Amino acid sequence: MNAPVKNSDLAGATRRDVVVGAALVGGALVVGACSPGDLLSIGAKQDFGAFGPFIKIAPDGVVTVVSKHIEFGQGNHAGLAAIVAEELDADWSRVRVEQAPAIAKTYANTGMGVQGTGGSSAISNSWDQLRKAGASARAMFVEAAANRWSVPAGEITVKDGVLSHAGSGRSAGFGELVADAAQATAPATPVLKDPKAFSLIGTDQVRRKDAQAKSDGTARFTQDVQLPNMLVAMVAHAPKFGAKVASFDAAEARKVPGVVEVYQIPSGVAVVAETTWAAKQGREALQVTWNEDAAETRSSDAILARYKDLASGKAQPADKEKWQAFETKGDIATVKGEAFEAAYDFPFLAHATMEPMNCVAQVSGGKARLTFGSQIPTIDQLNTAKIVGMLPGAVQIETLFAGGSFGRRANFQSDYVAECVEIAKKVGKDRPVKLVWTREDDMAAGYFRPITHHTVRVTLDPDGYPASWRQRVVTQTLMKGSPMGQPKLDETAVEGTLGSPYLKATPIVDAQLIMPDSGVPVLWWRSVGATHTAYVMEHTIDQLARRAGKDPVEYRRALYAKAGADRHLAVLDLAAEKAGWTTPAPAGWTRGVAVHESFGSVVAQVAEVKLDGGAPKVGRVVTAIDCGTAISPDQIAAQMEGGTCYGLSAALYGEVTLKDGVVEQGNFDTYRVLRNSEAPSVETYIVPSGNAPSGVGEPGTPVIGPAVANALLALTGQPTLSQPFVKA
Repeated sequence: MNAPVKNSDLAGATRRDVVVGAALVGGALVVGACSPGDLLSIGAKQDFGAFGPFIKIAPDGVVTVVSKHIEFGQGNHAGLAAIVAEELDADWSRVRVEQAPAIAKTYANTGMGVQGTGGSSAISNSWDQLRKAGASARAMFVEAAANRWSVPAGEITVKDGVLSHAGSGRSAGFGELVADAAQATAPATPVLKDPKAFSLIGTDQVRRKDAQAKSDGTARFTQDVQLPNMLVAMVAHAPKFGAKVASFDAAEARKVPGVVEVYQIPSGVAVVAETTWAAKQGREALQVTWNEDAAETRSSDAILARYKDLASGKAQPADKEKWQAFETKGDIATVKGEAFEAAYDFPFLAHATMEPMNCVAQVSGGKARLTFGSQIPTIDQLNTAKIVGMLPGAVQIETLFAGGSFGRRANFQSDYVAECVEIAKKVGKDRPVKLVWTREDDMAAGYFRPITHHTVRVTLDPDGYPASWRQRVVTQTLMKGSPMGQPKLDETAVEGTLGSPYLKATPIVDAQLIMPDSGVPVLWWRSVGATHTAYVMEHTIDQLARRAGKDPVEYRRALYAKAGADRHLAVLDLAAEKAGWTTPAPAGWTRGVAVHESFGSVVAQVAEVKLDGGAPKVGRVVTAIDCGTAISPDQIAAQMEGGTCYGLSAALYGEVTLKDGVVEQGNFDTYRVLRNSEAPSVETYIVPSGNAPSGVGEPGTPVIGPAVANALLALTGQPTLSQPFVKA
């Protein structure tokens, strides 16, 4: 039974808010009665200082930038801090970053409408917001100095956290003036710097602020959390997705030294103990019988076989399945004659984060506090509120560092978070409970990149360029369970094909999508739809160029010219130049090229590849990126390197398989990832741009797979129509 919502939770709430909150905590999320930000601010403390919710300045002059985005390895804290420091003219060495509390109305991602990090949007959606915050605070300091010194504000300069007046020779640091500045009036429309005057943004000074803490072990991750009287929990999950607990015997588990209690929760059976080892041993001693009446029992091969039948027309869509057109132009029925045809297959992929899922929760009555790496605090608050029986804005979340996500920590169900809250609710009395998942738990838990199948049929004009393009995409939707409802078209499934310059350059297009349901939970995976669409589009283009007898780079240049894709052309030219495309590759190696746009950025890569014992080996990767204003060139290069290795790992080895509904992989011995010794040398070149920043965390991932496949095509003359390239 849900705990009652207390009057203290309703402070500042309107009657309308209470009605919505009551509907939510009763288990039915009502969207539309008020915005998620409004709803999630009910009961949330919003006591910000004089400089607003994003900036704190201490009496010693240290500037703290409050980040609404989690840092889980992508390095966004450095870029976010640099935006503020640039406009504030702060001393970069005295700038710190701290994580924002969970208050969606204040800290919402402007592209999502909720507080959260994803879609490579941390920098892009904060750009204007933080520039204005920094410029506003700077103006307040200038006003304070002008008043103290009785000089015109226009005569005051600011550099490295020091305000100076040349005429009088006076100067003062932020710390000396902070009390006066806090009394100044923030400008309604702060004046932003001309980008030509940037002295920090775009330089190699912008380096990570967390490097030292992550190197010396002082950075705090969920596994580091140790609270008084804390318990540790592990959960026995069903071996098949959708199975439920029929019965369990905990007698032997309770005999394990250190085991405190055993509870049934919606997702399985939880063992709560004094230590992680005791919880693990207790879980192994459990006897659980599972009801598999509603379980997914198909093997992954069977799922893919049905996808192929749907795409070919051998199988008819089920009642709730239908083909949806997402790109159409001209009349495909008029197309006759010989055509190029290909079919592509992509497996389930695990996110395989270095830090498996974990969470610390404390529940007492109608109150809850979570301490962990929360990627989407808004969703985690909503799901916690439904379990505990409280208003979501009153759910306190302390967001810590996390060891990677790649999308895994951002699902609509808050799966592992909800587990922890369910257990903590049973324990009660505000006693902390740390839920720990092993690597094997994480690997078998689902939320994979979905199996996907594409078919492509292209006819060519007399010059060898596409005259018509027919494409069919079969994959699961990623939007199932969204609190905002299921969209008519799940664009995450076809992004990268949708809006492709190749389709823009083709007179007749018929591209359709169907999304069969499955019991296997799926989720966005680093670069989402582009993980398969980039491969299909780019490997198809190389095969078409080969059929037309044209150089792959020149072939793309012609298509980009037809489509008006100037940014694609710019990155292609830069990558080709730096890679020495027109010169011979090193002896024994060959080159492949690919270009793709995702998350507002365009990336081109040239990969040098050879066969080593029959398997591809990638030696050098030349990357060119147009990501708008480059705040931290060092971090952009790091993300291109990391994204390339992550994408290469998936293309070469990544595959999760099911046998009769059971996941066959458990750890890195059976889910192969790229080794350090296999990592290529990655060179990154940035196209100069005055545009606002766009995504960097994900766009480097989807390009390497087709670049390698295209090199193999040049080397062997054979296309690579399925991943992974190297089968276990």
